[in-house]
Amino acid sequence: MTAAAGLVVSSALSHLRAQDQAPSRREFNITARDYQFSPDRIQVTQDDLVKLTVKSEDVAYGFAIDQYRISKRIPAGGSMTLEFRAEGTGSYPFYSNMTSDPRHGQMKGQLVVKAR
Repeated sequence: MTAAAGLVVSSALSHLRAQDQAPSRREFNITARDYQFSPDRIQVTQDDLVKLTVKSEDVAYGFAIDQYRISKRIPAGGSMTLEFRAEGTGSYPFYSNMTSDPRHGQMKGQLVVKAR
């Protein structure tokens, strides 16, 4: 193999490795109903671009993930969409941060970020 051909092969392999490690885009729909989130567990890979659409099917709810400084309100019967990059690995709680009814305190879920 010539030096030029070796360089082309090396460049192609580097490009493929970069594609393998490029972040993916993950989209999830979460339903809030009867003071519960469904699903209540979401798993992504580190550096994924995450898009969450949270829809209320009854009353207004909050949606918070402290690790990502997310704090949103979902109107009664409405929805809210947010996007973020899943940095770091670990398990992070999400919850309703509304205080208008004590049942909001039981609304919990987990965002699990696995290593790449």
